[in-house]
Amino acid sequence: MSRVCYICGKCTAAGRQIVRRGLAKKKGGVGKKITGISPRKFFPNLQPVRILVDGKTKKVRVCTGCIKAGKITKRYHSNAHLQA
Repeated sequence: MSRVCYICGKCTAAGRQIVRRGLAKKKGGVGKKITGISPRKFFPNLQPVRILVDGKTKKVRVCTGCIKAGKITKRYHSNAHLQA
C-alpha cells in the first residue's frame, strides 16, 4: 500500500531541512547563515480503518483529517455472537 489517503488523495510532499548557524542581528550578531540544505519528506498521518464501500467492508488507509471531518462511514459492528 502506498502512502496515499483513500478519500482525499493526500500523499507524501517533498521539502527541505535548512540548517542555520550564527547569532541573529537583533541579538547583536552578524546574522544567521545557511550552512546546509538537505531534502526531506512530509508524510500524511494515515490510519488503517475498516469502512463501508458499496455495502461491503474494506480496509483502507485514511488521513486523520478525513476521519475527523466525518467523510467516512465506519463498518457496523455486529455483537450478536456475544449475546447468549
